[in-house]
Amino acid sequence: MPTITVVGSINMDLVVRAGRFPAAGETLLGDTFATIAGGKGANQAVAAQRLGGRVAMVGCVGDDAFGVSMRDGLSDEGIDVSRVDVRAGQPSGVALITVDGTGENTIIVVPGANGTLSGEDVEAAREILASSRVLLLQLEVPLEAVQRAARIAADAGAAVILNAAPAASLPDTLIGLAEYVVVNESEIFALAGDAADRQGAVRTLHDRGARNVVLTLGAAGAILFAADGAVTTEVAFAVDVVDTTAAGDAFVGAFAVALAEGLTAAEALRRGNAAGALAVTREGAQPSLPRREDVDAWLATQR
Repeated sequence: MPTITVVGSINMDLVVRAGRFPAAGETLLGDTFATIAGGKGANQAVAAQRLGGRVAMVGCVGDDAFGVSMRDGLSDEGIDVSRVDVRAGQPSGVALITVDGTGENTIIVVPGANGTLSGEDVEAAREILASSRVLLLQLEVPLEAVQRAARIAADAGAAVILNAAPAASLPDTLIGLAEYVVVNESEIFALAGDAADRQGAVRTLHDRGARNVVLTLGAAGAILFAADGAVTTEVAFAVDVVDTTAAGDAFVGAFAVALAEGLTAAEALRRGNAAGALAVTREGAQPSLPRREDVDAWLATQR
């Protein structure tokens, strides 16, 4: 049985690289185009599998060429895809990604089959969810499915990690089911509402039931705010950025594997930072995700 289950999106990324982002109404000639498997759920599943987790994926793809390719790709990674359903008559999800000359990106996601993932689909995966040590969730699939999965896993004693991305308004019941809520700086303010500063946003999430808030800050590292007031900070690693796509997913995947293996929160943050740093040095979403030996070797040089 898996140590980590991911309930989430499976997309094909259509990636254009250009020297800069176009202005509104502007037509700009790009440099390159690539079709790369992605989706926050699938990315985190691949990241966790490559970093040593035994991973199962719960999600949906369309009955098109993208769907076949993505499901097969997850299986080839060693991920259990028995609960990745092929939706007849539905297109697979896609993400339109533009990467500029500095490695920054803009992303538009069209859910496709991901938008059909239901509570019933999650119930069908109950045995897998209940046997996992860690459940990874994001917000690129319907909230009903996310909430049902969180309840099943939490009731079974699994650690629920909610990566609250893309930013959305969430019910307190879901926040309270998550042992770790992982957000970046824009997402934490979207989730916390009218908080005036970072500390206020963290307090708001704790008041709403969050036990641990993990704030990812890119080149500034990551901070864990525990409900008891403890704060754990891990600095980032300096690297030359090529493409920031999936850096957050690499972090979350590494963080989940570390927790599943019983490492401390500080060690989990450090491994997450290392995985994210390695990911931004390579192009693409899943192609950029590092393997366990990569992270171990990198950390050995950073001591």
